[in-house]
Amino acid sequence: MSAPASATSPTPLGRRISPELLIIVGCSIAILSFGPRSAVGAFQTDMLAAHNWTRDVFSLGIAIQNLLWGVGQPFAGAMADRFGVPRVLAAGSLLYAAGLILMAWSSNPAAFNLTAGVLIGFGLSGCSFNLVLGAFGKLLPENRRAIAYGFGTAAGSLGQFIFSPLAVGLIQSIGWQATTITFGLMMLAIAPMSIMLATPRSDAQPAGAGSPVSLKQALVEAFGHRSYVLLVLGFFTCGFQLAFVTTHFQIYLRDVGLSAQVGGWAFAIIGVFNIVGSMSSGWLSTRMPRRWILSAIYLGRALAVVVFILLPPTVASTFAFAAVTGLLWLSTIPPTSALVGLMFGVRYLAMLYGFAFFSHQVGGFLGVWLGGVLFEATGSYTIVWWLSVALGVASALINLPIEERPYDRKAAPQPA
Repeated sequence: MSAPASATSPTPLGRRISPELLIIVGCSIAILSFGPRSAVGAFQTDMLAAHNWTRDVFSLGIAIQNLLWGVGQPFAGAMADRFGVPRVLAAGSLLYAAGLILMAWSSNPAAFNLTAGVLIGFGLSGCSFNLVLGAFGKLLPENRRAIAYGFGTAAGSLGQFIFSPLAVGLIQSIGWQATTITFGLMMLAIAPMSIMLATPRSDAQPAGAGSPVSLKQALVEAFGHRSYVLLVLGFFTCGFQLAFVTTHFQIYLRDVGLSAQVGGWAFAIIGVFNIVGSMSSGWLSTRMPRRWILSAIYLGRALAVVVFILLPPTVASTFAFAAVTGLLWLSTIPPTSALVGLMFGVRYLAMLYGFAFFSHQVGGFLGVWLGGVLFEATGSYTIVWWLSVALGVASALINLPIEERPYDRKAAPQPA
C-alpha cells in the first residue's frame, strides 16, 4: 500500500519519497559510517606490535580523530543546512575512505595522527549519522522523528555488531593493513546513497517564534538558553565514556587474560543490545520526559562500570557488562536530538546538534587520550574507569533541570 500524501516527504527535485524508504537509506549510511570507527580498538594490539609504539601514541591519534570529528560537526551541519546533505555526505565519505586506506602505510606517529586522526576525524564529521539525523528532522513528519532517530542510532549499532567481529576476523586472516584498505573502499558507497537524503530549504521554527532567524541569531539564542547549555554539558560525559570503551576496552580485556575473540564479540554484543536500547529510547522519547531518560542512562552507565570493575574478569561478566552497556550505549542520541529540535525547530537542527556533539567529542578526546596516558603512567586503566563513574553521576544530575519546551523568542530578552 502506498503511503498517503501527508506521510511522504518532498525533496528539492520534486520527488516524493516514503518515510520508510528515507529511514532505510539513512540507516544504511549509518551502518557504513559507524562500522569501521567502532572497530578501531581491534587494530590497537597489532599496530602497537608492528610499529613498536606505546599505547599513548595510538591513543593520541584516535583522540585527535574524536576531537576533529566534533570540531568539524557544527560546520558540516551548517553546510548541510545551507547546501544540502548529499554534498556534505559525499565529501565526508571521500575523506573517511582516504584516511582508512592511507592508515595502512602510517608507519610513524605523525602519519598516524594525520590519517587516523585528521582525515578520518573530518571525514566522520561529514558523513556520520549526525547529518542523517538532521535530514530525518527535515524530511520526516514530526510524529515520526523521535522513532526515526532511534532507528538511525540503532543502525549505527548494527554497524558495530557487523564490523567489530569482522575486523577481528579480517585482521587474523589478511592482516590489519589489508583490513583498513578494505574498510576504506567500503566507505565509498555512502556518496551515491546520500542523494536520497536531499533536503528542501526550510525555515521551520519552534512554536511561538516570529520571523525566521539568521544562523548567528540561532547560535546566540541557543547558547543563551540554559536548558540547551545543560544538555551540551551532559553530552560531554557520553563522549568520554563511549570513546574510552571503544578504543581501550578490547585491549583491556587482553590485559586481564581474555582472548581477542572475546573482545570482538563483546563489542559486537554492545552493538546488538544498543539496537534495542536506541529504539527503546526513541520510543520512550515520545512518551515521557526526555531529561528523565537521559538522567537514567548516565546513572545506569556509572553503576554498570562499578559492578564490572569490581567483579573478577571472566567471559560471563564481560558479556553481561557488554549487554548492559549496549542498552545504554547510544540511547542518549534520540532524546538529545529530539530536545534540540523541540527547543529550536529543525531549520538549524544539524548545526545545533553539531555543537552538542562537539561537547560529546571533547569528552571523547579526553577519554581516549587519558586512557593511553594514564595506562602508561600507572600500568592500568583504573583511574579512567572511576573517572567515567564520577562523570556519569554528574551528568545524571545535570540533565534533570532541563526544561522541555520550545524556545520562546517573544519572551526572550531583546538586544538593545
